[in-house]
Amino acid sequence: MNNRFDIIVVGGGHSGCEAAMAAANMGSSVLLLTPDLSGLAKMSCNPAVGGIAKGQIVREVDALGGYSGLVTDAATLQFRMLNRSKGPAMWSPRAQCDKQKFSATWLNFLLSNCKLRIYADFAENFLFENQKIAGVRTITGAEFYSQAVILTAGTFLNGKMFVGQHSFEGGRIGEKAAYGISDQLAAFGIPTARMKTGTPPRIDVRSLDLDKLLRQKGDESPERFSFLDVPSAVQSGGVQMDCFLLHTNETVHEILKSGFDKSPLFTGMIHGKGPRYCPSIEDKLRTFADKDSHQLFLEPEGVNSPEYYLQGFSSSLPLEVQLDAMRHIEGLENAVVFKPAYAVEYDYFDPQYLHHSLRSKIVENLFLAGQVNGTTGYEEAACQGLMAGVNAHLYLQEREPFVLSRDQAYIGVLIDDLINKGVDEPYRMFTSRAEYRILLRQDNADFRLTALSHSLGLAPEDRYALMMRKQEDVEALSSAVSRVKLRSEVANPVLESLGSTPLSESKRLEDIVSRPEVSLSDFIQFVPRGTYSEDVVAAVEIGIKYSGYIEREKAQADKNRRLEYIRIPSDFDFESLQGLSIECRQKLKRYKPETIAQASRISGVSPSDISVLLVYFGR
Repeated sequence: MNNRFDIIVVGGGHSGCEAAMAAANMGSSVLLLTPDLSGLAKMSCNPAVGGIAKGQIVREVDALGGYSGLVTDAATLQFRMLNRSKGPAMWSPRAQCDKQKFSATWLNFLLSNCKLRIYADFAENFLFENQKIAGVRTITGAEFYSQAVILTAGTFLNGKMFVGQHSFEGGRIGEKAAYGISDQLAAFGIPTARMKTGTPPRIDVRSLDLDKLLRQKGDESPERFSFLDVPSAVQSGGVQMDCFLLHTNETVHEILKSGFDKSPLFTGMIHGKGPRYCPSIEDKLRTFADKDSHQLFLEPEGVNSPEYYLQGFSSSLPLEVQLDAMRHIEGLENAVVFKPAYAVEYDYFDPQYLHHSLRSKIVENLFLAGQVNGTTGYEEAACQGLMAGVNAHLYLQEREPFVLSRDQAYIGVLIDDLINKGVDEPYRMFTSRAEYRILLRQDNADFRLTALSHSLGLAPEDRYALMMRKQEDVEALSSAVSRVKLRSEVANPVLESLGSTPLSESKRLEDIVSRPEVSLSDFIQFVPRGTYSEDVVAAVEIGIKYSGYIEREKAQADKNRRLEYIRIPSDFDFESLQGLSIECRQKLKRYKPETIAQASRISGVSPSDISVLLVYFGR
């Protein structure tokens, strides 16, 4: 049995799958080590992909040549574009998925790659040679060797689960935890701590009265995640399944509170910090004590499955309390539970001890991606996995790392936040974290990233050619629109049908389309030179409506980018600069930023400290 590879990926979650495919597609021989082939990229929490800012990340992964978008499209049960009522910087695609089909589709992609091998086993510990990671030993005694290892172990490192006063080992219900690796890395000096996450109960939809619930349907014209011309499951004839909206009430709250004395969150059994933006139901009742109702969502997990997910009801309360409270929610009076809600506590490593390539600053040949870096969410994990896979391959080729800046991608924002700011709770991406949201829209991820990826050898030729054709079409349509001027008698019938103020004189089409209530598609018949796809028309319209904002963000990004080019030597003695504050010197000495721009984003480094650094390094 071949036991030598260029790269070993430990963990077959969303991060591990993207890492393995990226490295293999670039030419490295890869071993993906995961205990269960049927559970690859398992949707252990919410059976959905995308959402606010997360949808942008998935489109970026796809634009780079990753697979999360294609897999999501193949497994889509319902598609919605969120925030349509707001500007395009806030539009976020979201798809409800068939979780079994999602994993099966991932498996097919992985098995089709001739440079990639999957081995079903648990990693027990790392193998070292001369203080460098040289491979992995499994619990069955198998030893595999490589030049680099990517750790994507999710919630499995020393994982422990909780349901009321009952606790048991594991990273996911029914699946054992991984031991040994955390202790090895901690012994090398990588700071290790605990985090907590949770998941709601799964309910048998056949036991519910759905007529009492508010249905949430998918978009009438569903889109897809991938920029490739491959229809999603619902675009190619699949029927979109409904989600449902429901609410808790005061009786439900009183029942839940009766179990607080047995909640591991409140009795001290759980020490890890949970996600503030997605709290458990007991956390909600404590934090928002004045609210007499909380919104919940009931979501399907598969087209042939009666299992539904009760979003917003994640909990670590005892099973009997969960069930009693649920049965006092309208429509759930006779609810039958397939699986209780539970909390998971697990190890993570301080991401401030990583390079922007996700390579460890402490342990040679080691890359880390996903929840082991303190993040949460499939999308955040997937993009880290892809970047770690790319950079592990480049590292072995002795090529420069591939690093995305904050004005290039949400992925760049995420990784930069992790490394410069660290985490004190599970990190989730929000649009508010990105200072260049108008530049980082979900619709233009291919224009931003595909050419970069293609130059690395990741995005294939057909993807690059498709992007170039789209770009040419956008330029052609933009040029054509700029030359169109409409007489008032031609434009006014359309404007009046839209409820827009009629023209008193002829006007350029660009000026007409700049109105918020007017779409370019309403006037596309007046534009010469052929037909254009919906995404091309949308791209040109966004360029017209938001040109001022886009140009301002570009100018600000260009200004800030100058600091990225002022490098700081890795061995620089910050104590020698007496003009820096004590806290600044301590932080810079600890985290060793590579540029002044990175230093500026470290908590505790003030603008005056940056001025001192600019005087010294900028001269």
